[in-house]
Amino acid sequence: MNYRHAFHAGNFADCMKHALLVWLLRGMQQKPTPLRVLDTHAGRGVYPLDSEEARRSGEWWEGVGRLMALDDGPLADYIGLLRALGMPQHYPGSPALIQALLRAEDHLVLNELHPEDHAALRKTMRGTPAHMRDAYECARALTPFPERRGLVLFDPPFEAGDEFGRLARGMAEVWGRARGHVQAAWYPIKHMAPVLAFHDAIRAAGIRDVLAAELWLREPLDASRLNGCGLLVVNAPWRFEAEGGAILAALLERLSDGEAGCGVRIVRVADE
Repeated sequence: MNYRHAFHAGNFADCMKHALLVWLLRGMQQKPTPLRVLDTHAGRGVYPLDSEEARRSGEWWEGVGRLMALDDGPLADYIGLLRALGMPQHYPGSPALIQALLRAEDHLVLNELHPEDHAALRKTMRGTPAHMRDAYECARALTPFPERRGLVLFDPPFEAGDEFGRLARGMAEVWGRARGHVQAAWYPIKHMAPVLAFHDAIRAAGIRDVLAAELWLREPLDASRLNGCGLLVVNAPWRFEAEGGAILAALLERLSDGEAGCGVRIVRVADE
């Protein structure tokens, strides 16, 4: 994939990833103790929807544009947060969403390797620590967190051919260093062979308590198209399977055009 996010901000993959991310953070905050979030592929932080890139792709109209009228149901928290952060003028990326959700005692750390995106991130998220390092090296260096609990969010662009392998190894390293941390990793679904191999690698690494939440807009058979996406979650908070499933179902209802093979699922990749 070639995934410069300015072209794709607010598309169906962002909606899926961010609606589940909002739920994960809310779930983690059910405990009063402080937490830390590391966003390893933070991007620019915020994406204007009147930019040349957003206008050229128009993807957000088929993604978040279909959701903005909602004011109740499983997506209400996510959509309400988008409105509060400036939709429809711009789409808030993961850093802005996370920052808006964190409590005074919580902490956010960002990382972005691309120089132009890193410069934009530092401007957008002024005052928040923002590293410019390899994502997996950064996750290895900064875990375990001082708070002893938190979330590591991996959101690779999947431009490298071996990204699934690097992602599995990176998650295994965090698991070995900070077994109790929650990890969430976004991945594309074009066809299923790379996805199944990724799940196999996660199991082979010995990582436990792993769930995969997936949304397909069409049957994942055409390797040239982004047919769906997934979020792999380690140590998911209680009720993620039930409430995350409701979020996926609500997204499918709004975002699918009813193509053959569309659907959602949450499957257990590795037991507790």
